[in-house]
Amino acid sequence: MSIQLTSDNKLKKLIIVGDRVLIRLKKPNEKTGSGLYLPPGVQEKEKVQQGYIIKAGPGYPIPVASEDHEPWMDTEEKVKYVPLQAKEGDLAIFLLSGAHEVIYEGDKYFIVSQGAILMLEREQDL
Repeated sequence: MSIQLTSDNKLKKLIIVGDRVLIRLKKPNEKTGSGLYLPPGVQEKEKVQQGYIIKAGPGYPIPVASEDHEPWMDTEEKVKYVPLQAKEGDLAIFLLSGAHEVIYEGDKYFIVSQGAILMLEREQDL
């Protein structure tokens, strides 16, 4: 069901930043393999939506302390990331109030921070 990124796919040029994910909305009446389904009443109010994660950012940035730091040494900012729970291909249930709608090459997507995601469904067993 999810869109696969391929070498000729237009989405390969997009870089998602930080703790955000790019989501394509799931069709309203489309059930998942496990039977997860949002009732129409919830979707009509548009407070909660569901869609597939197409791309995910690297996570939450944290600074890396250098153990051998001396005042005379050049300082190079090194950053590591705490990875996100959300992965590409997951089905995400998210708060629409925490999402930003974007149109990219004629298709509609949502950029959502991990904090606005309520639940994930992953194809493989956890």
